[in-house]
Amino acid sequence: MSPTPATARPVALVTGAARRIGAAIARRLHAAGYDLALHHLHSGAEMQALAAELERARVGSVHVLQADLRQFDRVPELVAATVGHYGRLDALVNNASNFHPTPLGTVTPAQWDELFAVNARAPFFLAQAAAPHLRASAGAIVNLADVYAGRPLPRHAPYSAAKAALVSLTRALALELAPQVRVNAVAPGAILWPEQEPDPGAQQAILQATALGRAGTPEDIAAAVAWLLSADAAYVTGQVLHVDGGRNR
Repeated sequence: MSPTPATARPVALVTGAARRIGAAIARRLHAAGYDLALHHLHSGAEMQALAAELERARVGSVHVLQADLRQFDRVPELVAATVGHYGRLDALVNNASNFHPTPLGTVTPAQWDELFAVNARAPFFLAQAAAPHLRASAGAIVNLADVYAGRPLPRHAPYSAAKAALVSLTRALALELAPQVRVNAVAPGAILWPEQEPDPGAQQAILQATALGRAGTPEDIAAAVAWLLSADAAYVTGQVLHVDGGRNR
């Protein structure tokens, strides 16, 4: 079989792209002219609906990938599948995340490993696999961090530590991959509330600690990601852009 000819459009691989912030990022990058490799784990129906929506706008612009990022071997395969399909890679957006309470005194090594595998290990090894292709295209990486990387969330110590590790990896990779590849992170504040254990009182306290006094939207995060990938941010690397309404002040 002959290799797939490279597309003339830039290509982005986005992890955790089926729903919520990931889907907003996919829509924003697609509107900006990217062809997309969109990764998901369990959200098959949502992923197929999003892919169909984007394909209606531009045929042949979406390639869907399914993988469990906790399984190390599946991580570099995502990059290989993207380049195999499109012939190039210009952007990597490490959006996939897992998040659940781990109160001190109950944390198991398996929980620790799971949270670090998705939130820190997978982004690093995706970047490592993508590096040769991103160097060739003078591309960029954006990692989705969290306000809790700098201000840990009670009952979520491993998650907060994993996101702090991702921030450190962002800065380290910016040095490792310079000057060809830029690496930055976006740290969202109150954008979408967790789907588990809704706590209106806690939500109100967060909004009161936010200078703008309201939650943001997934589109706010998508706009930040798109800017960091764009030529307008050509002199920006190793940075964490806080999109949190002034909460991190």
